[in-house]
Amino acid sequence: MTDFLLELRSEEIPARMQAKAREDLARLFAAELAKAGLTAAATVTYATPRRLTLILRELPDATQAVSEEVKGPRASAPPQALDGFLRKTGLTREQLTERDGVLYAVTEKPGRATADVLAEAIPAVIRAFPWPKSMRWGDASLSTESLRWVRPLQGIVALLGEQVVPVTIAGIASGAATLGHRFHHPGVITIGSAADYVEKLRACHVIVNQDERAALIRDRAAALAAEAGLVLVEDEGLVAENAGLTEWPVPLLGRFDAEFLSVPPEVIQLTARVNQKYFVCRDGTGKLANAFVCTANIDAHDGGAKIVEGNRKVLAARLSDARFFYDTDLKVPLAEQAKKLDRIVFHEKLGTVADKVERVAKLARWLVEEGVVGTPDLADKAERAGRLAKADLVTGMVGEFPELQGLMGGYYAAAQGEDEAVANAIRDHYKPVGQGDDVPTEPVTVAVALADKLDSLEQFFAIGQAPTGSKDPFALRRSALGVIRLITENNLRYRVPPDLLDFFADRLKVQQREAGVRHDLIDAVFALGGEDDLVRLLARVRALQSFVTTDDGANLLAGYKRAANILKKENFLVAPAQAGAHVSVDQAVPPVAADEGLSYTPERDEVALIAALDAAEPAAAQAIEREDFEGAMAALATLRAPIDAFFDSVIVNDADPQKRSTRLKLLARVRAAVHKVADFSRIEG
Repeated sequence: MTDFLLELRSEEIPARMQAKAREDLARLFAAELAKAGLTAAATVTYATPRRLTLILRELPDATQAVSEEVKGPRASAPPQALDGFLRKTGLTREQLTERDGVLYAVTEKPGRATADVLAEAIPAVIRAFPWPKSMRWGDASLSTESLRWVRPLQGIVALLGEQVVPVTIAGIASGAATLGHRFHHPGVITIGSAADYVEKLRACHVIVNQDERAALIRDRAAALAAEAGLVLVEDEGLVAENAGLTEWPVPLLGRFDAEFLSVPPEVIQLTARVNQKYFVCRDGTGKLANAFVCTANIDAHDGGAKIVEGNRKVLAARLSDARFFYDTDLKVPLAEQAKKLDRIVFHEKLGTVADKVERVAKLARWLVEEGVVGTPDLADKAERAGRLAKADLVTGMVGEFPELQGLMGGYYAAAQGEDEAVANAIRDHYKPVGQGDDVPTEPVTVAVALADKLDSLEQFFAIGQAPTGSKDPFALRRSALGVIRLITENNLRYRVPPDLLDFFADRLKVQQREAGVRHDLIDAVFALGGEDDLVRLLARVRALQSFVTTDDGANLLAGYKRAANILKKENFLVAPAQAGAHVSVDQAVPPVAADEGLSYTPERDEVALIAALDAAEPAAAQAIEREDFEGAMAALATLRAPIDAFFDSVIVNDADPQKRSTRLKLLARVRAAVHKVADFSRIEG
């Protein structure tokens, strides 16, 4: 068993591509080896800005000899069929094997040296590598047949044990030599085998393990901040990016002019992060500090002083630009900025952003006036916030950093003297953006956030642009989830528009499943139909989930299913309810009461079930009317014992036609009573 090492050294690989490149390298090599019947005991991959590395552990020295068998025609087949099979296999009739009247071509493939398999696999993997973007270089690039790689490929290390696996690709021959750190050790290093690769490069100022580089950056940056009495703002994405930009990471802390802190902290953080890949820090009170942490790719003789100073100057220039945008934007009232929104097309069939703003403002006002959100005295503020919510889209700052839309509008509104509730609504009206995002609770903010999302949903559905399959170009699924969270987490009594109800039902199922609610219980409540109040619907689902986990619930479910199965077997259904009304077919079944005037004497447990239904049905109906779904479940729970006793002692399919008919009606009444709460046929178990 021998380890194999492959290093593909090139000019800088973009940090964002490195993780996927490692996955692709492992996947492609595994596929190539599988063709030859080889499997490694373990696969390790590394990536730095200048190299992509694969180590395969414990490869056998050779592949196993294999016997391949191809089924052919029957021995009695026409000569044409046999000739075709012989041409396909390259064998003669005498070389075929016959079993049970069928001919087979059996060929023995001898084992191959693993080095030979690898020598074929390396060029195949390199040429098939799926870089998101790649390039050709040099004189050969004039031909479309030339090698493509993410950046010019410069060297290949290919070692099986201590032996070089000889390959040549685009004039680059494999060997055992690589280079160390570009500045600390630019000379040639000879690798002995996979066993000494990592440590030899470490000795030459290259940490090949990306996870080790990330941990070094994370820990050292936090330590530098702590030494300065600050707290590093954690950012795992930035940690990974800096690890992908360096082979010998050296975090350094610097300071910028405190005057820049007059700019909103989010702007400073975004400027430092996006433009410069810097971390930022907070002071003991949680406010942004005038400090940054950059990551050098060199261990400087002066401790990094010149590097820090150079980075400070670059950051200062970026922050100066940001402050210019901020100060310039502040000079123009948001109401004036909003007038420019008629220059931005929202959608060719839905008009401009100004048109959308008009709709959102009116809808936000309506939601408040109708008491869906807050109190009517907030209507003016809701409308004002709706009219200004998109105004920052035309500002210089949002033009530079689109991810700050809404947030900057909130800052500008507050600085320009708008009401606090209006400013907060402008700031947060896009929320919640994702599943983990905070949900607004201030009434004016909720009104505008809800209006913005509902308008998008209504308008795009109206023009036939509903999501299809995996395509959702206008993020309507996300908008629907945002509406659901705004409604349910703020306990808003809002009736979903009929044309959107099915779409919301699907989104709610997804959301509740992710929250741990059983999908069958959601289906059981949705199956009732006609429910457009999400708060009430979820209250019913939660009550049902609590109920079915109790003994009473489980036993009632079992009794219901037994009754439903009997009714189904007997085809005991009635004519559908009148068109347009969502009424269970069970509701049309004539009632069976204790005083119905039967021609036979009902059995004791039959009478007991009728009496239990007489009590439980109105109790459950009244509880549902006052939205006390736990109470409705409790009323149904009283049916458990009478149903059990009924099935134990009463013969439903009695020879007497009236007994049989009456008892089937009684079971239908049980089914109907249960269906007032949920369609128990959808519940598993």
